[in-house]
Amino acid sequence: MSTNLSKIKRDKMLETIAKIKESISDDETLKNLSLIEYELTKKKYGLIWEEHEEKVDEELKTKIPTFEEVKDKEIFCNEDEKFNFLLEGDNLHSLYLLEKTHKGKIDIIYIDPPYNTGNKDFIYNDLYVDLEDGYRHSKWLSFMEKRLKIAYNLLSNIGVIFISIDNYEQAQLKLLCDEIFGEQNFIECAIVKKSENGKGDKKGFANNHDYLLCYQKTVNAKFNGLSMSEEYISKFNKEDEYGKYRMDGILMKKGADSRREDSPTLYYPLYYNAETGKVSLYQSEDTPIERYPYKSDGTDGRWTWSKNKVEKEGYRLFASKNATIYIKDYLSDDRRMKIKSILEETKYLNNIATNETTKILGKRNLFSTPKPVNLIKDIIDLVGNKESIILDYFAGSGTTAQSVYELNEKDNGHRRFILCTNNENGICENITYKRIKNTTTANVKYYRTTYVPRINTEEENIQENLLFNIKNLIQLENGINIDDEKIKVILAEEEVDKFSLDIEDVKKCERLYISSDILLTAKQTKTFKDNGVEVYIIPEYYFENEIREVQ
Repeated sequence: MSTNLSKIKRDKMLETIAKIKESISDDETLKNLSLIEYELTKKKYGLIWEEHEEKVDEELKTKIPTFEEVKDKEIFCNEDEKFNFLLEGDNLHSLYLLEKTHKGKIDIIYIDPPYNTGNKDFIYNDLYVDLEDGYRHSKWLSFMEKRLKIAYNLLSNIGVIFISIDNYEQAQLKLLCDEIFGEQNFIECAIVKKSENGKGDKKGFANNHDYLLCYQKTVNAKFNGLSMSEEYISKFNKEDEYGKYRMDGILMKKGADSRREDSPTLYYPLYYNAETGKVSLYQSEDTPIERYPYKSDGTDGRWTWSKNKVEKEGYRLFASKNATIYIKDYLSDDRRMKIKSILEETKYLNNIATNETTKILGKRNLFSTPKPVNLIKDIIDLVGNKESIILDYFAGSGTTAQSVYELNEKDNGHRRFILCTNNENGICENITYKRIKNTTTANVKYYRTTYVPRINTEEENIQENLLFNIKNLIQLENGINIDDEKIKVILAEEEVDKFSLDIEDVKKCERLYISSDILLTAKQTKTFKDNGVEVYIIPEYYFENEIREVQ
């Protein structure tokens, strides 16, 4: 058993502090000593940094974020599809609100956060963090931790998060994610080739790759692989009565553990026909020649398949004229490809993404680390759920929206996206929104974050102020458009009374959202049921805590 020297030293310090506290009565001094005890007893392994507070943290103390809809930026293309959302504002505020509407409901999160290179790519409290800032790693980690903790809460039980990063913060981010998502839920740290030549600024190394971290929320996450590409399908260049296939190696085990004694049950005879290539467990006129697995040195070897598997899938075996037995790998419609941990295909290069954004937006070099559509499409396709909700809260140029739309077009999916970005230099309005409008025919609502004072006075009634914004949260949570005809929101009992008596309006309505304070009469309930109106109670969790705190 090893000796924990750090614990011994720590216990001695705690013992000394406890003795000092016995002789002190000053409350302030005792409080400070307790803080020292806390610092000595908290986490002893993992990522430790100086915690920093952002301007947006300070704002949350006096303001409650809400959304206002920018109606003239709504994109409506398909009556049968639900709405996607573009959220303009600080992403911490947007995530704060998404935690109310989408807790446990997001299936895929993809983010490409600032890389903190010191080259004007990371702004903290309205200032660029440069290489001279002694707390630049701590500021970045504080910034990321707040957002990743909410991201964890947003993920569904089958949810997965993907994070693009480079080597400036990859090591720190890996430890931070281990802490938040659990080391046991780490899936992969893939290498993504971003350029052919790279930048030669590392004393002889030309860096030409980024990283892609992947974590699952729980072990229930499902990775189904990628859809087959044309190049992949072309490899199945042979065909027989069972369909197209490719040769997938020989049946006899090679290398380590390939001797008969390593697995005696996998040593048995097979029978084949050298002319037809037919292979069977049983000798017949069609398969007259016996074949055992012999190694090149003449000793007994073994097969890779059991007798049961040969019995079940014997049609997948083929014998060449020199008696080598091969496995046929057949193509099927539901087949999926594994994604490699080194993504080095041309379609993943940054210059592909630069060309894409230039073509769409007419401006080159808008972003220093652009990501191509095919990378995001493959990430989403890897998880394989066609009904997924995808969140990107560092939306940039809006690549994720285009990727979701194109993948839906390809496989008839009904995935939806939620994008968050600030509007610094007009990025949300002039770049993200423009790209969505130019590359998709998806239904999109444009929200802008605004604030309600965290006070309750005659002039500023917090409950009224927040209820005024309830409609936007209902739309966001359900992906719907509240048009006050087919879908209505009613917050007062007298309004319900009036509406229930207007049968013509009731007949037009399909869905009704009412405040939890409203109690429907038996007659009203029957009226709505008879006319096919689905009634929903507006969740109290939208702003319940904020109202209680202020009141």
